[in-house]
Amino acid sequence: MTLIISNEDVANVLTMPDTIAALEKSYAQIVTKEAVCRPRIDIQIPTSDPEKTYQWGSMEGGSVSGYFAIRIKSDIVYETAYNGAVTQEKYCKEPGLYCGLILLIDTSNGVPVAILNDGVLQHMRVGADGGIGVKYMSRPDSHVVGILGSGGMARTHVDSFVAVRDIKRIQVYSPTAANRERFAEEIRQKHGLEVAVCDNPRDIYKGADIVAGLTDSAIPVLNGEWIEPGTHVLNVGGGGLPDAQTQKRIDVFLRFGDAPAPVGRPEFGLTDENLIYAAQAAGRTGGPHKGTKPRAHRRPEGTVISFADVVANGTGRSSRDQITYSERGNLQGAQFWAVASHVYELAKDRRIERSIPTEWLLQDIRD
Repeated sequence: MTLIISNEDVANVLTMPDTIAALEKSYAQIVTKEAVCRPRIDIQIPTSDPEKTYQWGSMEGGSVSGYFAIRIKSDIVYETAYNGAVTQEKYCKEPGLYCGLILLIDTSNGVPVAILNDGVLQHMRVGADGGIGVKYMSRPDSHVVGILGSGGMARTHVDSFVAVRDIKRIQVYSPTAANRERFAEEIRQKHGLEVAVCDNPRDIYKGADIVAGLTDSAIPVLNGEWIEPGTHVLNVGGGGLPDAQTQKRIDVFLRFGDAPAPVGRPEFGLTDENLIYAAQAAGRTGGPHKGTKPRAHRRPEGTVISFADVVANGTGRSSRDQITYSERGNLQGAQFWAVASHVYELAKDRRIERSIPTEWLLQDIRD
């Protein structure tokens, strides 16, 4: 039988410490070449609505540990603006519904062993990346976190921060007052932390040991002029990159790694987080085209370190006053096999019974 693992199932079995451990193992296997992955690839096709585009996204990876996974997404994407912020919105079928699936394969026999909803796992794996960056790059006595954003990514990042540091205070700002108030109350109840709700984004930087831009904004949200010495910085959303001023302020960039180039074609090795292939409707120009994010080559020479470097040294910073930054690189495919396989093993132990006959996914005609 092939298990069907829902978001609720994932939430019931997957913890943030386990997610962090699974990702660290996967990144280590990329270093030793025991695992492989590729960058995310998006296909964009215009719809009849000139403001909306169909987007298919996929990323994949696997390792000698015995599993391979491909994560697929099917979205209608478009942009909206509110309170001065530009955000990318998406849906499948209708607003409020989404299609994201992970197909997990047993590499010993090629059998699809599970199909998982990706929603909870997606938030957990991105949050865990933030936790890994904080673990190796922030000062050990970091206690105060400044957050821009109050959505799902902000919540899972707080989970990861408290898993690796003795966090005592959160300072949060987001454009909608009701959202930031709701977020603050949830964090107080869940983690027992002091949470300051800020009416001005400038205030989240004051005294912060860690600053995190965690939004669905299509444009940068961080302000490098406000970052204090010794801060560790991370960014999700905001067009993929922090603002130019933030990049100038950063002393050390931790990039976990890059997907390896195809065998025999080293010229195809890329630092881009994802690649876009787009169809074009007759008489129309433009479209989202927001995903291609070349990253590592923009960093000043000598300031970029890798996951292997920080594991070897135990930290990525050499002084308390350094401003540091962490990002995954284009290892998304390496994340999904690692976390999905862990969830699958836990789901089997919990005897999750929702499944379909594996025979439905097999056939007796050779391609």
